[in-house]
Amino acid sequence: MKLTINGEDREFSSTLTVASLIAQLGMKPDRVAVELNRDLVPRERWDQTLVSDNDKLEIVHFVGGGAR
Repeated sequence: MKLTINGEDREFSSTLTVASLIAQLGMKPDRVAVELNRDLVPRERWDQTLVSDNDKLEIVHFVGGGAR
């Protein structure tokens, strides 16, 4: 299955949910937001939302920190 993630084409061998994709990418689920084909996917729907061949995802990773 071919996905475009943040503008980069990637290949995956099996059907994935948004939650399993985030895990496979090694991202912490509490620190990302996911847009699937231009629609924001609420975190509570990640387990039920399947990604399909040629889907486009934007994954934003939140980073905290900084000093004043």
